[in-house]
Amino acid sequence: MGPPPHILVVDDHAQIRESVARFLEKSGMRTTVARDAVEMDAKLATGHFDLLVLDVMMPGEDGLSVCRRLAPEGDLPIIMLTALGEETDRIVGLEIGADDYLAKPFNPRELLARIKSVLRRSNRDEPVAGSLAGRKVSFAHWILDTDRQVLIDESTTETPLTTSEFKLLAVLLERARMVLSRDQLLDLTAGRTAGPMDRTIDNQISRLRRKIEPDVLRPSVIKTVRNGGYCLAADVEDAP
Repeated sequence: MGPPPHILVVDDHAQIRESVARFLEKSGMRTTVARDAVEMDAKLATGHFDLLVLDVMMPGEDGLSVCRRLAPEGDLPIIMLTALGEETDRIVGLEIGADDYLAKPFNPRELLARIKSVLRRSNRDEPVAGSLAGRKVSFAHWILDTDRQVLIDESTTETPLTTSEFKLLAVLLERARMVLSRDQLLDLTAGRTAGPMDRTIDNQISRLRRKIEPDVLRPSVIKTVRNGGYCLAADVEDAP
C-alpha cells in the first residue's frame, strides 16, 4: 500500500471546500485547500498533489483559465466543479484538458467515485499506452512517441498531448480501423460507463481532431461512423 492520494481542493466557498476536504479525509485521502488561483499556485509550488478539484466560478483567475494553464503540463489530473446547468463551462473544461466534471450541488460520494476513477486511469504504474507502451508508431502523417506523449509531424514539429487525449488516441491506434462506440471508448479510457447526455468522448474526439486532422471539418483520420461511434481510419506501423 502506497501513501494515500493527496487532493488539492480549490473553491472560493469556504463551506464547500471544507466539507469536501472533511469527506475525502474520512475516506482515507489527504487534502489541502485553497480559496483561489493565487493560493492554489502557492500550494502547487511547495507540495506534490495527485489530483486537483477545481471550481469554475472563482474571483480573480477563474477555473477554466487555471485548467487551460495547467492541463498542457499533463501531470495533474483535474476534476472541474461547475454550476448546475452551465453546459458551456462543462464542455469547454473538457475540451481544454479537464479529466472529468461534476455539477453543483453534488453528492460527495459521487465526487469520491469520480476521483478514484480518474486516479485509476492516471496511475503511472498502469501502462497508459497499453500494447504501444515504449514504442514510436506512425499513422496517417504523424508519428506518436508514446514515452513522451507527443505527436511529431513530417517537418518534425512536436505537438504535446494531454493525458486524456493520449489515452484516447492510444486506444484508437491499438484498434485501428475498428468501429468503437462511445460506451466502449469511455470504458477503455476511463473505466466507467456513459450516463445520459454524457458528451465526454465526443468532446475529447473534437479536441484530438483539432491536433491531428488536416481539415477538422472533414476528418479523415478519426472518422465518425453513423450510429456506430468512431474509427481510426489509418494503418498503424512501428516508426523507424
